[in-house]
Amino acid sequence: MRLALCQPVPTDGVIETAFARLDQALSAAAAAGADMLLLPELFLPGYNRPDLHDSLAQPADGPWLDRVAGMARQAGCGVTLGWAERAEGRLFNSAVCFGPDGALLAHYRKLQLFGEMERTGFTAGTGYCLFALGDRIAALLICFDVEYPEHARALAAAGAELLLVPTANPTGYPHVADLIVPARAAENGLTVAYANYCGEESGLEFDGGSVIAGPDGQALARAGAAPALLVVDLPASGAGGRLGLATRPGDTIAPA
Repeated sequence: MRLALCQPVPTDGVIETAFARLDQALSAAAAAGADMLLLPELFLPGYNRPDLHDSLAQPADGPWLDRVAGMARQAGCGVTLGWAERAEGRLFNSAVCFGPDGALLAHYRKLQLFGEMERTGFTAGTGYCLFALGDRIAALLICFDVEYPEHARALAAAGAELLLVPTANPTGYPHVADLIVPARAAENGLTVAYANYCGEESGLEFDGGSVIAGPDGQALARAGAAPALLVVDLPASGAGGRLGLATRPGDTIAPA
């Protein structure tokens, strides 16, 4: 499996700019033969735009994700990204994964909300989601989630071999990409892909540092502080993952 990771500059809530960047990244990923493209947390409508989260948030069956699914299908490359979700009268910091045919593969809501902005605006999720991605089992976490070792451990025990992690890690926390993400990979025999922003959004700075860490904890690819597209061939299925507990792809399981 070939995975692409896009580290963009935030679009600061300009939705059409976000879709234009998604289209550009998808075209480049597809041209490189990638099966899946990973983008950051709250890519739609933007991370540091709480003024827009409530006013622009959309349900999972809304026009934003319909459009993303169509773009994936047209490019022949899957897409994983974060968005502000409205559901059940609440807001969720969510992520979604579409396959190369535009089919919905996974829908996940962030468990560990970070900082006052997230805790004030969003409701925490309540479960994990594992799903089939090519010949392996994958799962989603979002940013701060990966800093809690119990989440990666539970997903590995349930059979996950690949964690896709949209993130919005600001300046001041370089240890997350440099140390914690590789540690989560090595602790559990997983590949962990961590897609961050670079640049500035409404006064919040991002340092980039997106990384794809293999099951041995070594970086398969790492971005600097500028916009980047990483493309890697992932280790073979079963190279380091634990295919243990019987969990069907798409099942939701509760955190321990």
